[in-house]
Amino acid sequence: MRGQALKNYGTVAALVVIIGIFGLLRPASFFTLKNFLNITRQAAPLAMVALGATFVMTVNEFDLSIGNIVSLGGVVAALLSIQGVPIPVCFLAAVVAGLIVGCVNGVIVAKFGILSFITTLGMGTVLDGVIYGLTGGTTVFNGIPKAFTIPGILKIAGIPFITIVAAMLYIVFHMFMNHMSAGRKLYAIGGSKEAAETAGIRIFRYRILAFALSAAMAGLAGALVASRVGSANTTAGQGYFLQSYAAVFIGCTVSKSGVPCVIGTLVGTIILAVLANGLTILQMPSFMQNIITGGIIILAVVLQKLGAGHGSR
Repeated sequence: MRGQALKNYGTVAALVVIIGIFGLLRPASFFTLKNFLNITRQAAPLAMVALGATFVMTVNEFDLSIGNIVSLGGVVAALLSIQGVPIPVCFLAAVVAGLIVGCVNGVIVAKFGILSFITTLGMGTVLDGVIYGLTGGTTVFNGIPKAFTIPGILKIAGIPFITIVAAMLYIVFHMFMNHMSAGRKLYAIGGSKEAAETAGIRIFRYRILAFALSAAMAGLAGALVASRVGSANTTAGQGYFLQSYAAVFIGCTVSKSGVPCVIGTLVGTIILAVLANGLTILQMPSFMQNIITGGIIILAVVLQKLGAGHGSR
């Protein structure tokens, strides 16, 4: 019983402990509403990218190009805004750009049977070239209209708009994965591709769907990051790949079956965001943040394995 509880709630308990530690060490700086809202604002883009990575991991694949897609989404949205394109259309274009890339990745993996690692690694290199061609390797900021930055800095009732968007996406896709046929089919494919095929599930279609959703989330996140900082950096997506998959991996320990899940990914993202914020407040060197974050990931896996072991006795 204790092992099962450790398996199911150990990661959530770890989050509570982390919050408590930072709160005790820096109560005046950490335990404030302003800081918590800042954490959500900083974490929102990562939450979106990690949500997308959840879909791909659900079908037992990986997308190594999501960081590049984040950069692409920001560049596309920023360049279009400079040309006077309506701001909503700029953001829609970033999502569509991601969708196109994701569909290409999905078709190559699903139709030709090429490993997703190889396919998306190659796609990431292609996107690096595309982004360089669009920007000349420079940061896009000259001529960006002020209206473009509104979604990134807007607050509604004191809550960052970007946080509200991320929260809505998580609610929608939690329902999608757990209460809709398409979501359950993604889980079925991840559980056993052969069994899913025998059950009549169109594996080709749903594997493409997973990659498309992943890339769309990355494109949107990139546009929102560009909006928040008022510029589009050609390397803005660096770091999102490892961080997003770390969030999904940590989140797997929340699931009773140990598979990727939307709620688990949200918990994983919050853990990483709280760590980054707390360590910054403590003025920890960046290398220490990497060491501690990596340790948390390892600890989460150990807790999950210990819980599974005790639960099976």
